[in-house]
Amino acid sequence: MPGIAAKLLFGFILTLAAIFVLLILTGLIAGLLAPFLGSVPISYNFRSIRARWTSTIVAVLGIAGTVGVFVAMLSLANGFKATLVASGSPGNALILRAGSPTEMMGGVTLDSVRVVQDAPGVARDSSGPLVTQEVVGVMPFPLISTGTDANVQVRGVSSNVLRVRTFAKITEGRMFQPGLSEIVVGRNASRTYAGLTLGNTVQFGGGRWQVVGIFDTGGSAFDSEIWCDAKLLNEILKRPDNIFQSVTVHLASPQTFQQFKDAVTSDPRMNVDVTREIDYYAKQSTTMTRLITVLGGLVAAIMAIGAVFGALNTMYSAIAERGREIATMRAVGFSSSNVILSFLFEALSISLVGGILGCLAVLPLNGLTTNTMNFQTFANVAFAFKITFDLLLLGIVFALVMGVLGGMLPAIRAATRPVAVALREL
Repeated sequence: MPGIAAKLLFGFILTLAAIFVLLILTGLIAGLLAPFLGSVPISYNFRSIRARWTSTIVAVLGIAGTVGVFVAMLSLANGFKATLVASGSPGNALILRAGSPTEMMGGVTLDSVRVVQDAPGVARDSSGPLVTQEVVGVMPFPLISTGTDANVQVRGVSSNVLRVRTFAKITEGRMFQPGLSEIVVGRNASRTYAGLTLGNTVQFGGGRWQVVGIFDTGGSAFDSEIWCDAKLLNEILKRPDNIFQSVTVHLASPQTFQQFKDAVTSDPRMNVDVTREIDYYAKQSTTMTRLITVLGGLVAAIMAIGAVFGALNTMYSAIAERGREIATMRAVGFSSSNVILSFLFEALSISLVGGILGCLAVLPLNGLTTNTMNFQTFANVAFAFKITFDLLLLGIVFALVMGVLGGMLPAIRAATRPVAVALREL
């Protein structure tokens, strides 16, 4: 509840700010267009909008709905990408079997791990080289919300993983002990799946595991995972005990990456690919973000067509109702360009209001957590809507484009209609 109240308060403040900005923009636009509009007063356009308030509201709501869907879908893609990118650190390197596109298809031998541990550029502490060899599997767990099973990524890690992934912190309980059937659970996984609470015992892979800790990685994809001892997970998955899916290395500094990569890839005993961890996870996000963006674009495009037709209907209605006024303005000397710009200004005013309302409507979604399957790992990943200033600006631009498309043809029709014919029809 406090989070919802804060978002509503933020939305209210932003609404007031948007109204203030709208008034300033209106004044600026009016000043810029004054030389082109001749002596057609801006107040004439606003009186027209007020006189046709019902059709104007329909047009505004249509544009607002379209912009809202457009920004919401882009914020989904933005949030998913941000979650996966946050999983990587520029100070870490990831080693996979040569040619493996994902960890699930990786295979790095224990002998290769030993070579990596001795490579130059690897950070070390009192416990030795900061290297974690990892095993990755997928296990079904029931969702709290529906009770149906969803895939959760279970990651077998080394005991020094918290020193390799320095952004990961145990927030409740403790770290698992190597060799014991203990697990630590990401904070999103603990909130999303039944049974993954501190102190509980769960069953998967033919064994019983005790949840001894909850960890937080700052909103990355790791928060949707379960971590346990790599050797035990290898046994459960019935894989060779000397084969791991990946190796993650904490570097002495991000600048030593190339030195480390050259040393490992040039070793004749090695058949691996070396990438920065952050680059790997950024690439992992490509498929899903592209899918969300394309689907969202299609939905927004279909809705935009309807919104444009709504704007067309509103502006054509204005022409029909103001035929005498338009003809009179033409008769007393206003040019066609004056009339076109006047009608375009009216359409842009309507679309600007619709765009701002659409952006305000989706603001409460910012930070709201949802989950979807990552097609690269076939596991569910929790992520949050991420609405940024550039997305809101893009939504406003999208609204203005719809305003131009909806207002241009009616404006041209109003400006090119013969004055004598328009006067005779009235």
